[in-house]
Order: sequence, then C-alpha cells, then structure tokens
Amino acid sequence: MKEIKVKSLKDIHFDVIYEAFDQAFANYEVQINKVQLQTMLKRRGFDPELSFAAFDGDKIVAFTLNGIGDFKGIRTAYDTGTGTLKEYRGQGLATQVFEYSIPFLREAGIKQYLLEVLQHNTKAVSVYRNLGFAVTREFYYSMQTNEHISNLIKESDTLYSVKRISTDQLDLFTEFWDFTPSWQNSFESIQRTVDDFICLGVFVDGRILGYCVFEPISGDLTQIAVDKKYRRQGIASLLLKEILNLNKNSILKIVNTDVSCDSITDFIRAKNIEVKGKQFEMIRKI
Repeated sequence: MKEIKVKSLKDIHFDVIYEAFDQAFANYEVQINKVQLQTMLKRRGFDPELSFAAFDGDKIVAFTLNGIGDFKGIRTAYDTGTGTLKEYRGQGLATQVFEYSIPFLREAGIKQYLLEVLQHNTKAVSVYRNLGFAVTREFYYSMQTNEHISNLIKESDTLYSVKRISTDQLDLFTEFWDFTPSWQNSFESIQRTVDDFICLGVFVDGRILGYCVFEPISGDLTQIAVDKKYRRQGIASLLLKEILNLNKNSILKIVNTDVSCDSITDFIRAKNIEVKGKQFEMIRKI
C-alpha cells in the first residue's frame, strides 16, 4: 500500500469522484447514478476546489464533498457527502480529511461548517461531537409511495385556484414559515438548479395563501407553507394534490422538517407520509 495523501478535488475528473462515492455507499438502501449525483451536488453548492479526499495512489479512498454558500447570512461550508471505502474504514481517514480541509476553508472566508447526520448513526455523531460540532436542530425525514398518500380534499365555498409561480417570488413568502429551511431546501439551493423545480401557489381573489416548491424528477417536496391566517382550510391539501399529479417519481420525499414544528409533522402524518427517521443538524465555527 502506498502512503495515503489528502488533497483537494480541484483537478480530479468527476468520474473518479463518482466511482468513490458509488463504492462508499454501495450498501445504502437508495442508490443514485452519476447524473443524479451531479444534480444533487450542483443543488447543494459543491465546490471541488474546497472539497478534499484521501488518496491511495490515484484512488480516492475517503472523501468529503463540500458545498459552499451562505446559511442564515453566514458564509458556510456544507457536507454534501462524506464516505470511506469499506476496506479503508477504521483508520480515521474521514477525520483526517476534515482536519486537513479547515485551514483552506478558513482562508476562503468560510466562517462555519454545517452538516446533517442520521441520529441512528451514533458512531458518526460521536465523531462529529469530538470534532467540535454542536447540534443546532433535529429534523425528520419522511417518504411515501404516491398511491399510499391519503389526501382527501375538503369541499369549500371559496374558489381557490392553483397556479405556477416564479421562483423569483419566493422570498416574499418567508412570513408563512414556521422554521427556516435546511441547507438543501433553501432558496439558494433551489436557485442553483432552478429549472428542475416547479413552484405552485394557491390564490383567492389574486392573493396568495400558500405555496410549495417541488422537484418532480426526484419526488422531493422542498418547501410547503401556508399563510398562518388561512390554515386548516385545505390549502396545503390542494398543493399536495397538484404535486402528486406532477410527480414523476413513484415516491414523495419530505426531508428535513423541523422536529419542533408540530404543524408540518401533523400534516405529514395526516397524509400517511411515513416518518422514516431523524437527523441532527450540526454546526462548528471555523
């Protein structure tokens, strides 16, 4: 075995990165192909120059793919994917890659590092705590096949209309929110792959009462929110009906809803969209 070296992914062909990603996550329940990975990384702000990997010769054996952007107004690096090839695990390579990256991130003006980690992955949670990360929020991730989603629409005297809206309008509706979206669901992430998304609004007399942002290829419901004055009137259900009509995936996914937000949790459960697990959002200042 040659000496393992850590370096930037700046000049590494994407095929090499994908091969390492594919091998590291070979046992995961959900597999993604090269095009899907490219789309995911673009949406999350992947910057090869500020992403790093451990190499055994020319082979990537451990990596962290970093997204770069702003989060709540702070210049942030986001872990879009960390993995180690099976035969190289247990050597502390992920920690080595992370620690190697910090001076480069700091030099690039990055003020904090953000990640999400599955709560049942206790080993990873422990590693991140030891690296100085603190839990900032807890998220649910939920999914259900389209045909098993329960979405009864209430009859209403009000004439609602559901229309497509431009993503340029989205920042007008932040007052509808009960929590700030996670990195991958933020306006900045949506704008990076804006053509992949459909935005819908529910209107009455020209006034928007609720909206959603949805990615039909992946089945990812990224944002959904209703004006607090007009809740429990079936507006979110109307949006969900249209989403299911447009969904090109067999599954609808709702990732990173805030555990402390009862309104979205109650909505998800009422629609028989199954909560699959929980994640920690964790941040470390750099």
